[in-house]
Amino acid sequence: MHVRFGVLGAVGAWDEEGRPLPLKGPRHRAVLARLIVARRQVVPVTRLMEDLWDEPPGNALGTLRTFVGDLRRGLEPDRPPRTASRLLVTEGSGYALRAAREDVDAWRFEEVVNGLGDVGAARVLERTTEALAWWRGPAFTDFGDDRWLRSPRARLTELRLHAVEARAEALIALGRAAEAVPDLDAHVADHPWREDAWRLLALALYRSSRQADALSVLRRSRAMLREHLGVDPGPRLRRLEEDILLQADRLDPDAGAVVDQVWAQATAAYEGALGNRARTRLESTVGLMRDLAVTGGGGLEAARRHRVAAVAAAEQLDDPGLTARVIGVYDVPAIWTRSDDPAQARWLVEAAERTLRSLEPGAAQDAARCRLLATIAVESRGTLPRDLPPSGALARPSQAAGQAEEIARRLDDAALLAFALNGTFMQSFRRAGLADRRDAIGAEIVTLAADHGLVRYEVLGHLIRIQARCAFADLAAADRHAHVADELAARHELPLVSVFTTWYRALRTATTGTPEAAEAAYEEAASALNGAGMPGLEAGLLPLARLSVRLRHGLSPQEEADTDWGPYEPWVRPVLLVEAGRRDEAAEVLHVLPSPPRDLMFEAMWCLVARAAVGASDTGLLERAHAQLAPAAAEVAGAGSGLITLGPVAEHLTMIESALR
Repeated sequence: MHVRFGVLGAVGAWDEEGRPLPLKGPRHRAVLARLIVARRQVVPVTRLMEDLWDEPPGNALGTLRTFVGDLRRGLEPDRPPRTASRLLVTEGSGYALRAAREDVDAWRFEEVVNGLGDVGAARVLERTTEALAWWRGPAFTDFGDDRWLRSPRARLTELRLHAVEARAEALIALGRAAEAVPDLDAHVADHPWREDAWRLLALALYRSSRQADALSVLRRSRAMLREHLGVDPGPRLRRLEEDILLQADRLDPDAGAVVDQVWAQATAAYEGALGNRARTRLESTVGLMRDLAVTGGGGLEAARRHRVAAVAAAEQLDDPGLTARVIGVYDVPAIWTRSDDPAQARWLVEAAERTLRSLEPGAAQDAARCRLLATIAVESRGTLPRDLPPSGALARPSQAAGQAEEIARRLDDAALLAFALNGTFMQSFRRAGLADRRDAIGAEIVTLAADHGLVRYEVLGHLIRIQARCAFADLAAADRHAHVADELAARHELPLVSVFTTWYRALRTATTGTPEAAEAAYEEAASALNGAGMPGLEAGLLPLARLSVRLRHGLSPQEEADTDWGPYEPWVRPVLLVEAGRRDEAAEVLHVLPSPPRDLMFEAMWCLVARAAVGASDTGLLERAHAQLAPAAAEVAGAGSGLITLGPVAEHLTMIESALR
């Protein structure tokens, strides 16, 4: 029997004739939904029990097996007794749903929307119309705010909104603008913060010979954005209003889609015309890029790319004040200490330094000066010299962070101070053992941001505190901060937040669960990074997480031929050589090994160095490792990243001391 599954609405299953299959009660459906979320991967029984119950009862395992048995009978009623299920399979210590991709509506929907690309308006219309018809209500509508559902539900909801807008754009491009108006009208009513939806509605009205209505829609959008968000419409909305008033040729239906695309690209970089209008558009464009960055994926990548173009254009206008505003307005909160594009970050730091030197002296430029200094501190993340003396002059990024914070406090400007504190956080890795300092920074950001409505920084503060509390093994506090961060992200459409909270929960499983459960949790967390647009975080992270699990549990590391350790390769390689019994080779590698970067993985990398140095009997390196790790004796190695753990630093110090004796 062929079974199809649906989660775009209430969770259900149907046979090949469309008849619903009996799934019994809510817990049975929750098991099925949890396995669908795992996308054919095995979910350990321990994880299932944690997700099904806030406090699993004493007979949770037996109850879970009963649920699975009932589901198997409902999904495969014709299966002979005592034969293995082909759909809901047992594998190791967990279960997996081995449904085909085309048999789960959510999986089909994601594939359709992600594959729209440049297939042409007619094909986009056909595919989105069909795919949107699969929705029977909100995704997983029969479940509440279960933590394991937040990320997949948010992702599906965002994909649906994108599909609605893509379908409308296709109708407009095909000369059927009037057909797009009713759905777009309802769409902006439900999601009034989506500027692209307002733009499409106004364009559809204009193409339907309703110029006055189109202008009315644009005025509504401006009033809504100013009243509720305190921002002006972006450059695409403003340009559309100008074009409608002038009845510009570019609004001709045959050229509209192409011109819209060209205009978006041109505005995101810079326009060739000089003068005040060019300056205004540059500043607005960077503001748009700032909002685009928090959407993740292609939006984040586009924001990074066009930000550089905007700064370069501002420098060409020979106006240091304008350049300072264009650089400084991009105050996107940053949590990870490795840049996604190091070359671009260096270029931006150099541009900020040039602009600082060109600014006129005096208090009038203090706010601009503060933003430039904070930019230097944030964009210089992870670049502190690796062999800093214990006491000495501060490196330039640390100086910039301190100066930015001093100016912001003097000006008593909450938004400036939040940005400056982000820079202070990025430069708080002078030595190991500073998790308490970062916890204090996170706490101040949370309070400051909550008091002044700075939602994105409020989320940043909670993410910083997750990391810091993990460093002290205070998972109860980390849980609370993760919950608040997820709630804020869902309320304000910040999809990248779930990447970090999902990885935190994998770290939690690695700390409290079995190796099998930890590896499965990390596999699930890695899927949240797919297409997130954060290569600085993603590179090498999953292999490192797997390695951390195996080392903590005394298991031999496993390395495939094509394993990419990313930036962690230099410090992982000697450990793998020692574990493989190739101690002489490990000693040679350790002899030329550089010190790890001063970032969120600093303690973890030094613990790997120490482990390898013990195996290679490298006394000098053991002494260096001990000196570096000693200030963090009360912390958990690696857990300050909010991602992985190698166990207590104190255990590594004891291992080093024993080897030296």
